[in-house]
Amino acid sequence: MKKLTYILLFFSSVALAQHHTKMVVEVNSETKILHVIQELTFHNQSNDTLSFIVLNDWNNAYRDKNTPLAERFSDEFVRNFHLAQDKERGQTDNITIIDANQSMLTWERDDKYPDLIQIRLREKLLPNQKATLKLTYFVKIPSDKFTSYGYGDNGKMTLKNCFLIPARYESIAFVKYSNLNLDDAANAPSDYDLDIRIPLNLAVNSDLNEVQKEAKNSQNQYQFSGKNRLNLNLFIAIPKEYSVFKNNQVEVISNLRDNRLTDIQRAIVIDKIVNYVNENLGQYPHEKITVTQADYDRNPFYGLNQLPNFISPFPDEFMYEIKFLKTYLDNYLHNALQLDPRKDSWIINGIQVYTMMKYIDEFHPESKMMGNVAKLRILRAYNLVSLDFNGQYSYFYMLMARKNLDQPLGAPKNTLIKFNEKIASKYRAGLSLKYLDSYLENKVVQTSIRQFIDLNRKQQTNRNDFELLLTKNSPKDITWFFDKIINSRDIIDFKFDKVTKTKDSIRFSLKNKTDTHVPIPVYGVKDKNVVFKKWIDTFPKDSVFTVPRNDAEKIVINYKNEVPEFNLRNNWQSLKEFRLNSRPIKFIFFKDLEDPYYNQVVFIPTLEYNLYDGLLPGIRFHNKTILDKPFNFDVNPTISTKTQSLSGKANFMVNQFNRDSNLYSIRYQLNGHYLHYAPDAYYTKINPMVYLRFRPDDFRDNKKEMIVFKYIMIDREKSAFTVDENTENYKVFNAKYYNGKTEVTKHYNFLGDLQLSSSFGKLSGELQYRKLFNDKRQINVRWFAGTFLYNNNTSTYFDFGLDRPTDYLFEHDYLGRSETTGLFSQQSIISDGFFKSMLETRTANQWMTTINASANIWNWVELYGDIGMIKNKNKAEQFVYDSGVRLNLVTDYFELYFPVYSNNGWEIAEKNYGERIRFIVTFNPDTLIGLFTRKWF
Repeated sequence: MKKLTYILLFFSSVALAQHHTKMVVEVNSETKILHVIQELTFHNQSNDTLSFIVLNDWNNAYRDKNTPLAERFSDEFVRNFHLAQDKERGQTDNITIIDANQSMLTWERDDKYPDLIQIRLREKLLPNQKATLKLTYFVKIPSDKFTSYGYGDNGKMTLKNCFLIPARYESIAFVKYSNLNLDDAANAPSDYDLDIRIPLNLAVNSDLNEVQKEAKNSQNQYQFSGKNRLNLNLFIAIPKEYSVFKNNQVEVISNLRDNRLTDIQRAIVIDKIVNYVNENLGQYPHEKITVTQADYDRNPFYGLNQLPNFISPFPDEFMYEIKFLKTYLDNYLHNALQLDPRKDSWIINGIQVYTMMKYIDEFHPESKMMGNVAKLRILRAYNLVSLDFNGQYSYFYMLMARKNLDQPLGAPKNTLIKFNEKIASKYRAGLSLKYLDSYLENKVVQTSIRQFIDLNRKQQTNRNDFELLLTKNSPKDITWFFDKIINSRDIIDFKFDKVTKTKDSIRFSLKNKTDTHVPIPVYGVKDKNVVFKKWIDTFPKDSVFTVPRNDAEKIVINYKNEVPEFNLRNNWQSLKEFRLNSRPIKFIFFKDLEDPYYNQVVFIPTLEYNLYDGLLPGIRFHNKTILDKPFNFDVNPTISTKTQSLSGKANFMVNQFNRDSNLYSIRYQLNGHYLHYAPDAYYTKINPMVYLRFRPDDFRDNKKEMIVFKYIMIDREKSAFTVDENTENYKVFNAKYYNGKTEVTKHYNFLGDLQLSSSFGKLSGELQYRKLFNDKRQINVRWFAGTFLYNNNTSTYFDFGLDRPTDYLFEHDYLGRSETTGLFSQQSIISDGFFKSMLETRTANQWMTTINASANIWNWVELYGDIGMIKNKNKAEQFVYDSGVRLNLVTDYFELYFPVYSNNGWEIAEKNYGERIRFIVTFNPDTLIGLFTRKWF
């Protein structure tokens, strides 16, 4: 009775402004369930009459494997959510809602938005009217292993957006967004009064103001309040996990730690950053702010976070400083800006990165991208090492632009490729504001940012408000900034057209290679010192510009990389007499960042292996840098240790990217191999190719479509170890069509293959399907069908292979391609029939069709079965089958197959059973790297 009386008293006050939420939350740390009693006073601040209201219920996104959040996890190859136990997931349940008249209200969930609820009002809510609702519900908190938010060990809970919160209202409608793990809930600003009860051994921290704390009824009971809040953050943990730092600006609550720093060192860093942000962005609008390890782990500073502590090239204090600065700015802006954080994320990202760059320029102007490594003389020649710390932002953006995967900065956050969402688009947003700031000068951008943050203290805003402020404060026309930099993916690339000089002046004209009309700076440089700078912002036809020379030795476009330009390699012109502008060659030992002033050639020792050559030590020469280039070469001469003779590979490639077409990439390629295919014989392969790659309009779609044309020329030396006749030299035209899509929960692909040669013609198709069901069961099905159009061969060398194709096109990574006995003959390749048992008839010279299937019985242990029909000339069709156990350790990369029963009978009972086990193994680094990069691109 006392508890009920307290709750009634707690709810007795009247909301004074905006939406007002009062809650009593009872935390059960054993069941991970919150019991919530909530009174919501909804204030209709629009000019519209409302018949319903929408509340965000983002915790319900963890309910099952069919929500938009679950689909997002699958799309980004995050397996742990789909393999989790039901008790590890979260949901909001047992919701009851009554109005001020004690009438029960109906509510519903939209199938498209399972993490929102829509409440039907009994009476329409007029503009500036309020409606008071009383809600009760249970919140089952998910595990924090999915997103860093949720419950952890020892009663720990990191709670963010787990309650029912009014959705943002804009343009005559509620903004409906599902939780996609993007930290972009479109919450309406609300006032909060919170009473939370937790076990005695735990403590609560929040960015709300603590009103009271007491131990009562075997619980710790906290009361918090806060006004005009966009987010509600609660952190439950053991006492003293969070530290409190307070200066005259704000109180910071943080568990972001570096054990190598003392509390005093951390306090100095925090005070420095809080004061800097306050001076540059304005006073934080609330009394408290949280900076947590969970927030940083979700959005780390990419580059620093990839290095283990024991090899970090940065001082401990600098590492902590950058981590805290990034996380503090992120939370500051998300809580201070009343923007739509999904639709207008570029503004938040731009201000954050722009401020970080200014901070580095002011406090760490000499810092390098690789920290103290730059002090090592032996490494100073590397651009990766010598690049200024702020220079890395441009390279991360350019990484995507050179792959033709960059997206407009103004695109909604949920439409961005993960690498763009987390890194490239964020960095380019900051670079773009710095570009505009450099062009306008006089701190126009800085002033506009301050004014925009001040405006957000008074009202809900959007990108138009920010654009209006920038335009109003700018002394020059900046229409180009929004049209070309923010709302398009147009690339920028200038070069000099003509340059003439006298002792006192320079005359030049520019060529705009992409017709993207934006301002570009031109510098005069002498001994790495700038002697003049001129912004070119108008481009009349056949324009010639004249500037004083000031003893400049070279003239450079975009010398300080202020403009996010696509190609810096064509930006300079020497003014010295008898000096060629061709770039000198620089040999480097490992892959570097692109250096616009040199032609970089990478050389690196290599070591490969196959059965016939043995170890293959060699040196690889290539021109690949971290950024993709239009032309690449890769030459790898090796020495066969078994034969003491030369061998090797070579590859030459030209890339053509189409910016505004679904046919986004065309690659022209020529490669060659000279290796052993048998103990006593080499093969030579020369292979010109053309790749046509297509993509859908939605860049996030994992669908891949490709057409490949090849002409393969093979010259094989005769060998005493092979019995195939008239197969030494041949040429094959090959056309392939690939269409597929891969996610965690499902995968399909179709491959069509046409091969034409003087002695045979073949047509085949392959369809693969893989599905992970809600009960964690997974099935894999592959269907193959192939037929000869004509076949004049007497050898089986070009036949369809039932269990081990000959790979006459030399495309597969066989460790011992000519082996018929021993371990290397047991290697399996996913091609043709893909049987695992070695049956009496192993090839087909007329047609073949097979089905390969498997299903898991426990984790990565599966049962497999293959069936098929094969037809050889002058023989009846033959039905074939096999079955066994598959250890699916890494799908398509490392697998083991144990045959049990087939046309051969009970194989598991045979004495030579070890010779029947088959394996799939991949050592190709590029293929393995794809396992880790696919979730980013």
